[in-house]
Amino acid sequence: MDCVGRAEAAAEQLRLYRQDPGGWRGCRSTGEVAVSWRPSAEFAGNLYKGEGILPGSPQNVWECIKPVAGGLRTKWDQNVKDFEVIEAITDTVSICRTTTPSACMRIISPREFVDVVVMKQYEDGTMLSAATNVEHPLCPPQPNFVRGFNYPCGCFCIPVPGEPDRTELLTFFQTDLGGYLPQTVVDSFFPSSISGFYSNLTKAVKALKA
Repeated sequence: MDCVGRAEAAAEQLRLYRQDPGGWRGCRSTGEVAVSWRPSAEFAGNLYKGEGILPGSPQNVWECIKPVAGGLRTKWDQNVKDFEVIEAITDTVSICRTTTPSACMRIISPREFVDVVVMKQYEDGTMLSAATNVEHPLCPPQPNFVRGFNYPCGCFCIPVPGEPDRTELLTFFQTDLGGYLPQTVVDSFFPSSISGFYSNLTKAVKALKA
């Protein structure tokens, strides 16, 4: 499958996740996000879902999370050290490389991910960023990083009817971190990481409005 087809398939998979309420188990809830999970059908790990309402318009939330070169994500997301666009395939599809810092008191060493990413806007104003792993000749594995693999994952920015300054953010994460990590570390990392994602994004959206 070509890269555009792979990106479109990831977006369609996220649409199906969004419509499927079955099998989710809650694992963490804060004032900003409810996190749930179910076994992934893509790899021997879990698919995580985050659901929360953010205090900003869909445009402002999108401005903070959109996967573009020079975007705001590296400034507020503690799990993104660097983000670069390796190749722009179309106006909405690109190959991107993301690196992450060490985590869990350095039990998880720095990771790198190479993904094909697609951006979409729907008629109701919902915006979607979807991604999945891909190989690219300009991105061989780098020393000092463990190569991880994202399976269909992404974010829906959904307008809240009648409330233009609020946005429903629905996120899906399913990541093989690679390397040799105890399952207990992986299972505790993702719920905590997702709640941190919503907390830091909420602050970034508020700062954008100020």
